[in-house]
Order: sequence, then structure tokens, then C-alpha cells
Amino acid sequence: MDAVSGPVHLVDSSLYIFRAWHGTPIDVNDADGWPLNAVHGFARFLCDLVERTRAGRLALAFDEALDSCFRNEIYPPYKAHRDPAPEELKRQFAHCKALGAALGLSVLADARYEADDLIGTAAAQVRREGHAVVIISADKDMAQLLDTGDVQWDFARNERWDCEGVKPRYGIHAHQVADYLGLTGDATDNIPGVPGIGPKTAATLLAIYGSMDALLSKLDEVPLLKLRGAAQHAIRLREHREAALLSRHLATIACDAPLPADFNAAQRRAHDAEALDRLCEQLRFGPMTRRRLQDCARIGL
Repeated sequence: MDAVSGPVHLVDSSLYIFRAWHGTPIDVNDADGWPLNAVHGFARFLCDLVERTRAGRLALAFDEALDSCFRNEIYPPYKAHRDPAPEELKRQFAHCKALGAALGLSVLADARYEADDLIGTAAAQVRREGHAVVIISADKDMAQLLDTGDVQWDFARNERWDCEGVKPRYGIHAHQVADYLGLTGDATDNIPGVPGIGPKTAATLLAIYGSMDALLSKLDEVPLLKLRGAAQHAIRLREHREAALLSRHLATIACDAPLPADFNAAQRRAHDAEALDRLCEQLRFGPMTRRRLQDCARIGL
């Protein structure tokens, strides 16, 4: 199978930028004194990814909906506990997007939708066009997007799993991930869930009932289960029913986000040599990184 007819690689770019921001020493600044560690680390990641996959279809999804996501309209506390990104990091996000575009990669970003939603939308679209999907992310939430033939890839650990691999990995099926998060909540994103329903209990209830909807329709049965604290769980679920439904809604990845008109199933385009040279100069990449980027711009075409 050639690169262009092969799977579409969809990258949770923000995750890898944050890792580079925290894990790459600040030993290079731009001409104005701003740090460049995150974009340097992200550039190395991109080169590694392209060299290993030789992907002909590759898209980079970025988070721009920091406080303007549609989920904030539904539930204002969503991610509200997080500190705003410092200006030093925001500037580097812009550099990373520019670098992806100069390399001829599809760049996905939107003010109302998160990177997860852009990946979910892209995955749904390219599947309809006959492509399998490789989601490059370590985020557990992404598992809900996996369908037959798809793969999620934790690039840093080089671990891959498909739709069938979600259950042994997380204790729930791929289609149950949003229901699971609706029950447990997610402190990272400030999603409330149901107080007192932890991961093991949520997984057990979903194994018995299959879905949150089925569980909530049969709460009278829950106290009869051979499950420690079953009666209390039934009370909590009844009292916090609306919170569970809201939490599931917040945790469900949208698949109707806007994509660029020229998305074209993330097919690689010819790189912009002038823009790439300008960025290499502006971002003070060394000669080895410059050569790698120039080589990677041609791989997969």
C-alpha cells in the first residue's frame, strides 16, 4: 500500500508541544529573547514521526479553544481551574502551526472546538472516504474514536492498540469511554461525574448494563447487585443523574467540527521551501535539524 492510499495519521499536537515545553531545556531564544524550547522539541518529534511512518496523509490538530470551547458554554467550569498558558508558550504554539504548514501538512485549529474534536471529525470524514485512521496520542479519551481498522499510537512509549485492545487496556470497550467518564468524571478537565463512583465501580456497572442509559433506566436493580456499596451507588446515581448526563456530554468528542476546505483527507502537499527556510532562520534551528526538516518535507510525497 502506498503512502497516499494508506492510513491517515492524526496527531494530537498540543500533547506533544506541552511535553516538549516541559521536557526540553530552554537553551535557545529568538532574536527578541523569547524561548524556543517547545518548538525545537516539537520539530524533532515531527521529524521522528515522518521518518518512521513515511505517511502520505498526516494532519496536526491544535488546541485554540482554551476558554472559548463550546463546552464552556454548556458548563462554564469546564477546564476553568487550569492556569492560562503563558505568553512564552502561546508564541511557540503559533510557531508549531506555521512549521506544520510550511512542511505541507494539514493544520487543524478552531476557536470553538478542541484538538480532540478536530481529530474526531477528521477521522469520521476520512473513514467515509475509505481510509483507516492512526490517532497519535496517549490520551485515554481518544479511545472512544477507534473503529474497526483504526489504531491509537502512544508515540513516546511506542505502544499501539486497536478498538479491540481498549478493553484489556482500560477495562471498558471503546464505545463506553464517554459513558465511563460520565460516571467517574475527569478532574483534569473539571468534569464532575457522580460523586463516589470510581473507575472500578464504573467499569463494573458498564460491564453489567452495557451503557449509561441502560444503567440509569434500571436503577431499581442496582441495590440487588453483588457489588460492594451497591445500595449507596444507586442512591448516588439517582441523585446525580443530571450530572452524569452532563459529564458524558462534556466527555464526548464532537465529530462535526469545521475542517479546512482543502483538507483532502490530510494528503501531504508540496512544502513551502521559502517559508521553511524563513522559519528555520527565525527559530534558530541548527544545520542538522534544518536538513532533517528539508528531508522530511519530501518524504511521503
